Amino acid sequence: VIMLGVAGMLFIVFFQNVTNTDEHNSQLLKEVTEAAMWDSLDYAYFRANGVWKINKEKFVENFVRRYGENSQTSRKYKIKFYDINETPPKVSVQVTSTVNSGSVTATMGDDSQIDMTVSHKIDAIMETPY
Repeated sequence: VIMLGVAGMLFIVFFQNVTNTDEHNSQLLKEVTEAAMWDSLDYAYFRANGVWKINKEKFVENFVRRYGENSQTSRKYKIKFYDINETPPKVSVQVTSTVNSGSVTATMGDDSQIDMTVSHKIDAIMETPY
């Protein structure tokens, strides 16, 4: 009975790790992008010119820090920044995650491996009331 319980728990943990990754990554990407954009706003520039502007370096730093704090440790992440416009605030980010080697790998007959990779891309524009 104990062995059956342990085997059931291992199956649940494995299945949850595989299935929740897609939803977790997409929601995390959306939330982290929005928060990093708000954190990187240049309020001094807005007071002087009346136009919203983000700082590129600050956005990248905030995004990587926030994403790293909330990501799963059982996966490898590759973050690509395609476009960061300071005025008007617009960013394009892609995050690709792969299961660390040894966790989930299917081997075919010809010694090729299939790794589980999930890729998400977001284009975010900060909207402000005028």
